[in-house]
Amino acid sequence: MLHLSIFLVGLLGLLYAGFTYWSVKKIPTERENQRLLAEKIRQGAQTFLVRAYKVMFLVASLIFIGLYFLKAPHVAYTFALGAVTSGLAGVVGLNVATITNLRTASAAEKSLRNAFEVSFTGSTVTGVTVITLALLALGITSYLFRDLETWFGLSFGASLVAFFARVGGGIFTKSADMTADYVGKVERSLPEDDARNPAVIADNVGDNVGDVAGMSADLFESYVGSLIAACTIGAMTFGAIGVAFPLILSSCGLLASLVGIFGVRKVHSEAISHLLHGGIAFSNAIVIVVSYFLSLYFFDSLFAFYAITIGAFAGIGIGLATEYYTAVDYQPVKKLAESCKSGPATVIVEGIATGMGSTAIPILLLVAAIGSTNWIGGLYGISLAAVGMLSTLAISLSVDAYGPTVDNAGGIVQMSHMAPEIRRRTDRLDAVGNTTAAIGKGFAIASAAMTALIFFFTYTLHVKVSSIDLINPMVIIGLFIGSLVPFLFCSLAIRAVGQAMYAMVSEIRQQFTDEPGILDGTTPPNYNRCIDIATQSSLKSMLPGGILGIGTPIAVKFLLGPEALGGVLAGALASGLLLAIFQANAGGAWDNAKKTIEEGACGGSGSPAHQASVIGDTVGDPLKDTSGPALNILIKLMAIVSLII
Repeated sequence: MLHLSIFLVGLLGLLYAGFTYWSVKKIPTERENQRLLAEKIRQGAQTFLVRAYKVMFLVASLIFIGLYFLKAPHVAYTFALGAVTSGLAGVVGLNVATITNLRTASAAEKSLRNAFEVSFTGSTVTGVTVITLALLALGITSYLFRDLETWFGLSFGASLVAFFARVGGGIFTKSADMTADYVGKVERSLPEDDARNPAVIADNVGDNVGDVAGMSADLFESYVGSLIAACTIGAMTFGAIGVAFPLILSSCGLLASLVGIFGVRKVHSEAISHLLHGGIAFSNAIVIVVSYFLSLYFFDSLFAFYAITIGAFAGIGIGLATEYYTAVDYQPVKKLAESCKSGPATVIVEGIATGMGSTAIPILLLVAAIGSTNWIGGLYGISLAAVGMLSTLAISLSVDAYGPTVDNAGGIVQMSHMAPEIRRRTDRLDAVGNTTAAIGKGFAIASAAMTALIFFFTYTLHVKVSSIDLINPMVIIGLFIGSLVPFLFCSLAIRAVGQAMYAMVSEIRQQFTDEPGILDGTTPPNYNRCIDIATQSSLKSMLPGGILGIGTPIAVKFLLGPEALGGVLAGALASGLLLAIFQANAGGAWDNAKKTIEEGACGGSGSPAHQASVIGDTVGDPLKDTSGPALNILIKLMAIVSLII
């Protein structure tokens, strides 16, 4: 009955995604120049993904062989299933985004509402497909393999692909974005998304490979990981019903998300931000109500209902805290924009302070959620809080994917020289998308932290370590090593972006020198050269971070022992979580401070304050879109590798 329910819900999700995909694809597009631009973006994104997946396939094949012969064949099979479904999630997200961006740009000619309907409808295909694939993968695994340790392979495969997609996509998107901003705005005073900028297509490609494919794989892994960890702890505590409950709840969460999605699509309102938030809140409310009855049915108690409710509210609270520190309507970003008047140094200092201060509320909310759910239901209660936080991920991911889609649409509008009024419409949609993207990053960080925490608890139970004793020198050594790993990883990721940016800036300057007609619009730039530079740089830089994330737990386990490895996981979780929140929020605040000035504050575009804000945004870009988001997967990858070995 359990597996039938999962497969039926999965079938419903696939039917919705397939029907919606074809309905979006059938929307006519009239402008040939827009189709050509969208095709260049699509080809660039697919080129990156094909090359990246070749590298992933090689690494995954080696790990598959190792698991098959050194661990167990069943673990290798579930690893392959996790890698394939996670990779497929990224492919679907990227393909949907690259057909929706063109149709959103075309719909913007008619009205703001039309453009929103097209962009959000297309984005829901990504959100629903990712969760459907995750549920089906879990359903297949639970049907074929009763041994819960075998399930860890599924999470490992998903983590590996998500890691490479996030790191590679992040390096690509930020090297292109920073180059486009620096050379275009600072050196040549070109407007955003100007077709004369050789990096502009690479910038739009990056929105898809980093913010859609990367985010899809990241949250796919969090979703799968939290459910596997909850099922594992549930089996130890309640037996079969402890395994069934999280899976049934997640299936209900997909149905609730579909209800929320239909609500957003059918309600006509110009307050788009409120509409999106309302859809997420409504879906969460449905899950909370359903969890009340499921909790009574499965456990004859309400502890599961309370834990899920706490998790859902913690996720919403962390999203709101992120919005406060990164949205243009609130004091932190306004204050940061004002600091731009004093020059780049001031805006950098103020942005760092804003990011550091922004860690307090999310951490306190997580601490409160962990403490209260542990009191209510022990480790199983904590795991259910994570499941509750991610139960409506289908609609949350749809909202996340909406942001880069409308950003791409705005770029197509600008590059195809459409009327300023149409660009203003896409800018309004993009402003909402920037906020939802920032909230999405905060949500992704929180969900990753909860998932990694449950894996940590599962590890201590799995290796029979009852507690991580701080008096034990091996544990202290592990804590220091674990705390160090996120810093080393961020160093690798940020340096990779800087090196790619250096190569791309040199290429663009050379193009401007060799072809003076580029700047006056008589000669088209060589867009493909910048795409190639970003692709090659990102592929070269993926492996060192992966070796660090996978190799550290293995080395510590065999050289220092399981207690030291427990310390590594605790240290990596603590420092990685704080670093991720700091980087995501500092980068988001710098980004929106720049947008505030571009809308007319503090002298507007072209002013000294604007140039200072562009430098701040350039510094923040690799933090919020490369190293920060990739830390989510790093801490989960280290935890699942520890469980596997």
